[in-house]
Amino acid sequence: MTPIDLCILFSTADWDAPYWTNKQHTAKNLALKGITVLYIESIGLRRPKLTSGIDISRIFRRLFRSFRGIQEVDNNIYVLSPLIIPLKHHWHLVRWFNRFLLSHAIKAFVKRIQVVGGARNPIVWSYHPYALDALPKNCKWPIIYHCVDDLSSVPGIDGDTFNVAEKTFLKRVDMVFTTSTTLFEKCKAINSKVYNFPNVVDFEHFSQQSNPSNSPRDLESIPRPRIGYVGVLSDFKIDFELLLAVVKHSPLWSFVFIGEEREGQSNSFVEKLKLEPNVHFIGYVKYADLPMYLAGIDVGILPTLVNSYTKSMFPMKYYEYISAGLPVVSTPLDFLQERSLGVVVGHNALTFKDGIEWQLNRGKLSELEAANIVGDNTWATRLEKMIDRINQIGKLH
Repeated sequence: MTPIDLCILFSTADWDAPYWTNKQHTAKNLALKGITVLYIESIGLRRPKLTSGIDISRIFRRLFRSFRGIQEVDNNIYVLSPLIIPLKHHWHLVRWFNRFLLSHAIKAFVKRIQVVGGARNPIVWSYHPYALDALPKNCKWPIIYHCVDDLSSVPGIDGDTFNVAEKTFLKRVDMVFTTSTTLFEKCKAINSKVYNFPNVVDFEHFSQQSNPSNSPRDLESIPRPRIGYVGVLSDFKIDFELLLAVVKHSPLWSFVFIGEEREGQSNSFVEKLKLEPNVHFIGYVKYADLPMYLAGIDVGILPTLVNSYTKSMFPMKYYEYISAGLPVVSTPLDFLQERSLGVVVGHNALTFKDGIEWQLNRGKLSELEAANIVGDNTWATRLEKMIDRINQIGKLH
């Protein structure tokens, strides 16, 4: 039994964000192990746009939540919406102000939990380097950095300031977990205690067999074969130009996009895609309903741009597609050098189209095939491995 009984988790996403990522899944699975989690929502790494309706509404929502205080949102999971200045992290006054507010809230929560629940072995688990600003300078809790993205390459983030903060953080933390070889090498150059664990999947959730009578109506009206993509339609992650070329040369295939566009983007290729008769934009679908939609897809695609951000990516969609029985076609991402089962790589529009045709002829994966590809790359198994590593830190004994 793990000695960890309290986790202060610094996220880069709000708890109720429509698309769950590592942060929420990690918190959920820690809680299932009986560990109390204080989930600290995003501190605002990206500079908010005053012209963005979503950013403005998010600011007002954050103000409301921060005054409401820490809320219990699930068994063993508490959410803190910090009232902080979400930009200019390199200003000393801003950092002091944010540190004061956050550290005060964290100390009060830890004290309360220790009195009520008897928690004695807290750890800090962060997805960004600015967690250091919220902790006491003499903090004795073990600090874990879960590096899952190259955030310095995300549009709107001050990359230079972030990189300086990350280097400082890496020198301070007790252990680092990464999700790709690229991130591993970057962190290993500064901290020796780095372990690489790729993104994983809730296999039981995505391998559910859909009942044909319950097939989504908006999907049933779309002719087969259906080529599907699930996730945020972000123009700094997705090669829409490649997609448009593939679509135009594949009039007998239906292309289904499940997700919404990244707020604030304006991409001419997306607008052109919307005009194609064999392209269907379904919009956002709840996580709970995704298996039902994926059951009605024939091939899953990862038409990812190859750039400084995606170079370090290990897409969660890879194992989600595989778990749902979908053969995959992807652009040449680095993670495929180590894990390529069930995937055909397309380097351009022509070979990407050929890859889809090959996978359509191959057919869907059986549940046994999918299970063999996924192996032990599940949330519960990966978290158990991480906790085993964390327990080796001397501060917990």
